[in-house]
Amino acid sequence: MVTGTNSLIVTLSCKNQPGIVHAITGALLNVGADISESQQFDSHNSGTFFMRVQFATDSTVAKTEEAIADVVEQFDMDARVYDAAAKTRTLIMVSKDGRTMNELLFQQRSGTLPVEVPVIVSNHLDLQPMAYFYDVPFVHIPLIKYKDGTDNKADAEKRLMELVDEFDIELVVLARYMQILSDDLTRKLDGKAINIHHSFLPSFKGARPYHQAHDRGVKLIGATAHYVTADLDEGPIIEQRVQRVNHALTAQDFVQRGRAVEGATLVQAVQWHTEHRVLMDGDRTVIFD
Repeated sequence: MVTGTNSLIVTLSCKNQPGIVHAITGALLNVGADISESQQFDSHNSGTFFMRVQFATDSTVAKTEEAIADVVEQFDMDARVYDAAAKTRTLIMVSKDGRTMNELLFQQRSGTLPVEVPVIVSNHLDLQPMAYFYDVPFVHIPLIKYKDGTDNKADAEKRLMELVDEFDIELVVLARYMQILSDDLTRKLDGKAINIHHSFLPSFKGARPYHQAHDRGVKLIGATAHYVTADLDEGPIIEQRVQRVNHALTAQDFVQRGRAVEGATLVQAVQWHTEHRVLMDGDRTVIFD
């Protein structure tokens, strides 16, 4: 039976070499760790070893970090210790389509998604009533194009980062936020922003992907949740789901059926991220589900 007042998680990655598992689990014995889950993966692509350990202990995050410090140094690890009970402070960005935002907020309210949503940001006002229904503050940051060809994008993104700092945001989720973020902003949010793309990437990137898929006569459509990078819709993929279609359906039918899986895809990606189950292996992800 698992004992201990705290549930903690250790994630690590380092060059694959003998003795890693023995060393880290031995170090965790020093804090009385009662391990309930342990997963590891040796990436033949990069030669990197990945591991996630969840355990009960009477120790704190800080004391656990001290307990494994020598092992981290010995194996030159990128290692993190997390409190499994802590909810990830998450900012949701939306435009006009509220289905994926609704799914996130519903799962959060029901207690199945370990996030805390202190603010919602949108470039439109359409979803303000939904935010208020869930009792979440709504901030409207419009994107304006002026007659002289300039715009306020830089100011809008500056305001967004002010909110990230003000609300101590750990994760930004683009729940059908239909604007391209600047390279500067994506760098600031590296590894901390997840997007839902209404297509089964890497095919049919950019605008109107369902229509592109329809034109090509595909038999499967889907949705892809991925980390945001400067390369449009090319960030490391976290989760994908599909929906079968056929020749008798219209492009609008594709849209409707695709939307049915977008919310579930995004929620799963956010859940894995907030449970610290996603580790980066170059442009790929290792997911301990």
